[in-house]
Amino acid sequence: MSLKAQLDNDIKAALLGGDRFRGEVLRNLKAAVLNEEVAQGKRDEGLEDAAIEQLIAKEVKKRADSAAQFEAAGRPELVENENAEAAILSEYLPEQLSEDEIATVIDAMIADLGVSGPQAMGQVIGAVKGKLGSSADGAVIARLVKEKL
Repeated sequence: MSLKAQLDNDIKAALLGGDRFRGEVLRNLKAAVLNEEVAQGKRDEGLEDAAIEQLIAKEVKKRADSAAQFEAAGRPELVENENAEAAILSEYLPEQLSEDEIATVIDAMIADLGVSGPQAMGQVIGAVKGKLGSSADGAVIARLVKEKL
């Protein structure tokens, strides 16, 4: 089952089950997917699961950033809401790799590319992100690559 079809089924289940909050979060995600399809001119054929996962990861990151800003502003009720939305959206992402697993991939990529020094950071980060996709956070990848180079 495609990720988009699963999303549709989960929206129906949430609304029929009376979980309005979950239903609204998933509806907003579906709207974001639709907006991206229109922006890319793929309304008829739809986005691939990998593109939808990237979109979900972006939405989760938005929620985390908003939660941090609300925390700084002293608005705990809004922080709780953003964290709850991020938790629901995270269910649709692949399991995140640990830092040790990411570091192993980074070491292998540095060896494969035969690079060293901070000037190769962008090349290594790009290659690792391409290999791991949305199963690793970009900020973690960048930090680990910086430490290794």
